[in-house]
Amino acid sequence: MAVPKNRTSKARRNKRRAPNMKMSAPGLSKCPQCHEPKLPHRVCPNCNYYDGKEIVPEA
Repeated sequence: MAVPKNRTSKARRNKRRAPNMKMSAPGLSKCPQCHEPKLPHRVCPNCNYYDGKEIVPEA
């Protein structure tokens, strides 16, 4: 079983964790149909339209 020979310093530990801190929330775009925020290049969850066409029929 591998055991660390020396203690990992705070700087080395934080350097390893740093790339995860750069993640951010995805940008939202406005639906041209209903003007609600939605993820770009996806069907609007509010009105079910994409590219001016109804994709998921409302039931």
